[in-house]
Amino acid sequence: MNANAIAVEARNLSARLGDTEILHNITLALPRARWTSIVGPNGAGKSTLLKALAGLLPRSGEVALLGKPLAVWPHRARAQQLAWLGQNESSGDDLTVWDVAMLGRLPHQAWLSPPSAADHAAVERALKATQAWDWRARSLGQLSGGERQRVLLARALAVEAQVLLMDEPLANLDPPHQADWLDLVQALVHEGKTVVSVLHEIAMALHADELVLMAQGRVTHQGLCAEPATHRALEAVFDHRIAVHALHGQWVALPR
Repeated sequence: MNANAIAVEARNLSARLGDTEILHNITLALPRARWTSIVGPNGAGKSTLLKALAGLLPRSGEVALLGKPLAVWPHRARAQQLAWLGQNESSGDDLTVWDVAMLGRLPHQAWLSPPSAADHAAVERALKATQAWDWRARSLGQLSGGERQRVLLARALAVEAQVLLMDEPLANLDPPHQADWLDLVQALVHEGKTVVSVLHEIAMALHADELVLMAQGRVTHQGLCAEPATHRALEAVFDHRIAVHALHGQWVALPR
């Protein structure tokens, strides 16, 4: 793959949690302006890989963002180009929805400077994109789990980063809002953004451009979602307890 076509790259990436090695010498290149979903059984190391790619935990090996080693990026510049949505993230329950989404604009603001007109516009776009605009004056503590998740997604969108890493972004979302998330991701990719998601929802992951399959802390396959080899690898990583089928022009994974 051409270096200019790579959004995030890992070389010989390993990571430990305590005394346990979770990731084992992973080498991976994730393409720009594409949606890649990371899939695998529980305990495969998917979330750990995403955190390592984001620079959120100690690791060995190399990670590059948009062609430059993660370590050489100034903190503010990296935060402008790489947005993160993690699992079970918390924000102050007393903060309003507007203020939570505005946190995504911090990398663009000078120290102690008030939000600019561009910041306000970005937050408005993000809240409307996640259908959270009508709650902007409500406190986060007043919202349901699914509503909170949409606000946290808005915070990530407000960064307006080139690369978005999302760990279980569909948590607590009902099926209609999962479909809204899918439309949103596809729109981001159409704009030239890169999305990398960890998903348990295999049927949703099969809508991505590429799948990265993991087992026991290693990548077992990377390929286009439409390729038969990817389908076979997906079935194998789940011990052939699922089968991939075409249904109404979409790929679905069904229990055997």
